[in-house]
Amino acid sequence: MSQKSIFITGGAGYVGSSLVPDLLKDGYRVTVYDTMYFGDEFLPKQNPNLKLIKGDIRDISKLEISCKNHDYFLHLACISNDASFVLDEKLSTSINLDAFEPLVLAAKKNKIKRFIYASTSSVYGVSKEKNVTEDHPLIPLTLYNKYKGMCEPLLLKHTNDIFEGVIFRPATVCGYAPKLRLDLSVNILTNHAVCKNKITVFGGDQLRPNLHIKDYCDVVKVLIKAPHNKIKNQIFNVGYQNMSIKNIAFLVKKVVEDSFPEKEKIDIDFTKSDDNRSYHINSDKIMEVLGFKPKRSIDEAVKDLCVSFKNNLITKSFDNDFYYNVKRLKNINAK
Repeated sequence: MSQKSIFITGGAGYVGSSLVPDLLKDGYRVTVYDTMYFGDEFLPKQNPNLKLIKGDIRDISKLEISCKNHDYFLHLACISNDASFVLDEKLSTSINLDAFEPLVLAAKKNKIKRFIYASTSSVYGVSKEKNVTEDHPLIPLTLYNKYKGMCEPLLLKHTNDIFEGVIFRPATVCGYAPKLRLDLSVNILTNHAVCKNKITVFGGDQLRPNLHIKDYCDVVKVLIKAPHNKIKNQIFNVGYQNMSIKNIAFLVKKVVEDSFPEKEKIDIDFTKSDDNRSYHINSDKIMEVLGFKPKRSIDEAVKDLCVSFKNNLITKSFDNDFYYNVKRLKNINAK
């Protein structure tokens, strides 16, 4: 059987830094197409099956040439999170919305078999439903979430029997990866607990689903391998533990105190928040259709981060813009 190849936009980010080595270990040929805003030193560049291309997804002619001769196209590239959007709305719109349909068409033109789109579970906004399933109305609260949702039908309108499309809506990702982000809820709380002995919780009652980064990697591999008839034009929620921010904070406090018994007890402060996103996603569909179920807990993600702090894999965690999207975009004046 010939070696399968996958083209990944945004493959030099948080998820990519964990996913790319996994795919290489599984025998795939991988091309990463990325602006390299955070560099690429954390990727296994010595691997002969890895090709790195510094490129912008808005440069459609370059992207079209670069994605030739691949079996799969995984679209991860975006300006991530709401704060980054506020920083430069024009930049965010051009990357997260305007570039999307042209790159879908580039993939289709190059006869790529399957396009996998990483949307987000935050497209649901606020919902009092006990279980938010894939057919729940999309009520995004921010442009980041709105654009993620708007791109979904732009993919599905171009799919057919030889150009498959599948969409997954992952929960908030957590846990250690070589290109770590410390601007995501569980990771933020852990950083504060380890380094400042204090956690500040904004709000607290908002429900947030979470997903360990290794489970994220696993679901991508499932979507690559899944048979045509099970994934064509499908949308899947992917989350594990739906917990309130308050309960996540107490869990982080316990794990960090257990991991660093020599430290003082960790304080938790509560303050008001203007981030009202709250939803409880149901991920039964992907289990029923593809047999996938996340198996790593928030607890494990926090433990992994604690081990990484102990081993000095995370340094200058409040000052280094490597860990923060907004700071890095500001510092390099991204346009």
